[in-house]
Amino acid sequence: MKKVLVLYFSQSGQLSDVVHSIAGPLEAAQDIKVVYECLVPVKPYPFPWPFLQFFDTFPETVYDDPQPIAPISEVAKGDFDLIIIAYQVWFLSPAQPITAFLQSTDGERLLANKPVITVIACRNMWLMAQEKMKTRLATLGAHLIDNVVLTDPATSAATFLSTPIWVLTGNKGPFFHGLVPEAGVSAEDTRRAARFGEAIAKQLPVRAVGDRSSMLEGLGAVVINDKLVASEQVGIRSFRIWGALLRSLGSPGTILRRTVLLVYVAFLIIMILTVVPITALVKCMTTPLMKQRAAKQREYFAAPSGEGINRVARLNE
Repeated sequence: MKKVLVLYFSQSGQLSDVVHSIAGPLEAAQDIKVVYECLVPVKPYPFPWPFLQFFDTFPETVYDDPQPIAPISEVAKGDFDLIIIAYQVWFLSPAQPITAFLQSTDGERLLANKPVITVIACRNMWLMAQEKMKTRLATLGAHLIDNVVLTDPATSAATFLSTPIWVLTGNKGPFFHGLVPEAGVSAEDTRRAARFGEAIAKQLPVRAVGDRSSMLEGLGAVVINDKLVASEQVGIRSFRIWGALLRSLGSPGTILRRTVLLVYVAFLIIMILTVVPITALVKCMTTPLMKQRAAKQREYFAAPSGEGINRVARLNE
């Protein structure tokens, strides 16, 4: 009997739906036991978020200084053959509860020398968050064998409106009489995520101990948006600069920090409306001149599962 730990943190319920879609085929398998573990912050994060509290979380998120989480359950402290970590992206970083787990003694013990599959559900930017995740997993001695990413299918312009409205009001839309589509990962993409669980269910029971090869290669687990790579790199540097400044002004919620935070929010909106489109345009213009570099970049960020979809048709064979 193979044992799988599915560890996640979900506020709106979107990531929980994705997790259960992927793990459903594993639960149905007679030779696999699934344990779900939803991380619980000691002080719950609100959803929907109050405006200032939402942005006031970003300095500690970016600097990997999370609020504490409650101890994980006893059943989640066992020995597992595979660990699936599903997470949200907050400010180009893993959500604080996930970071808190990765920094915990339980995380250190559970993940050492274990195969790990990461699952991300987000708006559209996840590369820098996954870079942090890869570094932390490597430090803990875990082996990242696959990564699954589900993103909002709407355009960047549409999600620039729909995602903040959803986060700050709890209303997914659609908005403005349908001009802006419903926020979040689509129901169809969530349903189709079961194909990853089907692939795992077929391979895990016969997989050799110590096998670190991908189980999801060829299933279209990730799609790399070349236009957003440079924007993410600029964004994470900006977050660190402003994050350091805000942390120097006091703890979350203090008056001085929140006053400067309002200046930062205005700066962030201007940056998104100007720097992101410009870097995307520059990327489009220079990509033909650097095809080989761009291809290597795509391959790097798509690893370990890759962007290929050559196995999808064979899943039901």
